[in-house]
Amino acid sequence: MNKETFHYILLVVITIVIAFLLSMILRKILNVFITKYAKRLKTDPTNFSFIKNSVGFIIYTIAIIFIFIKIPYLKSLGTALFAGAGILTVIVGFASQKAFANIISGIFILIFKPFKISDIIEFKDGQKGVVEEITLRHTMIKDFENRRIIIPNSVISEETIINSNIHDEKIRKHIVFSISYDSNIDKAIDIIRDEVQKHPMLIDNRTKEEIANNEPCVIVRVIALSDFSVDIKAYVWTAGNSNAFSIQCDLLKSVKERFDKEGIEIPFPYRTIVYKKDMTNGEENSK
Repeated sequence: MNKETFHYILLVVITIVIAFLLSMILRKILNVFITKYAKRLKTDPTNFSFIKNSVGFIIYTIAIIFIFIKIPYLKSLGTALFAGAGILTVIVGFASQKAFANIISGIFILIFKPFKISDIIEFKDGQKGVVEEITLRHTMIKDFENRRIIIPNSVISEETIINSNIHDEKIRKHIVFSISYDSNIDKAIDIIRDEVQKHPMLIDNRTKEEIANNEPCVIVRVIALSDFSVDIKAYVWTAGNSNAFSIQCDLLKSVKERFDKEGIEIPFPYRTIVYKKDMTNGEENSK
């Protein structure tokens, strides 16, 4: 190995080490800034998180370009490849199409903000969770079972998303209760409304006019006459998805207990079973 070759190898190693250290230091600095100062400065952490996750890509790209420029052999090789690489360009273009689509989609998410870090979003297939991180390639979501869902940016950009945090975190939870046809509907509605109004997570969403007109805090309506039940829906306002899930679980329990105490029956399907053997014996006896 001659002195010039050793010099170039040393240059490559030093450049990669510097790029690695610089990327790690900048990511840590940005991470500290995001976690400690974003809330204090009332700044959306999404932009800083995206920049933090882009730092490594940018620094390593600059390092590779620097290496190609400084080493004559690599510089001439790169020039030759770019000069006569029509087929290679097409192949690389197809191979990197999805990668560039993810990057562009990530930038669009950053600009238009259909969601941001810490937002609760839900997809049309029922998946739901909190946005934890937005990188150049993907968006990471933590679901309510503490699992991580990783979705490419190009995919999530084309999805229909329900964002529970845009403009107003209050949501109206619809909770359905079923009673038998023999039960007193008005009494069941009163029990449901009373249990909902006692819950500490309930938000009174009435306007001043509605309060002045003595309209109920909780709307409860009969929504269906099913095969075996009368279905009653309560419209419950609360703060966010976590509270909505908690209030639904609590009310299913407390309303069921009140129904049991006050004689409101929760129905179950009835089945009439006819045995063929009995039918045959009946036919023979009739003869």
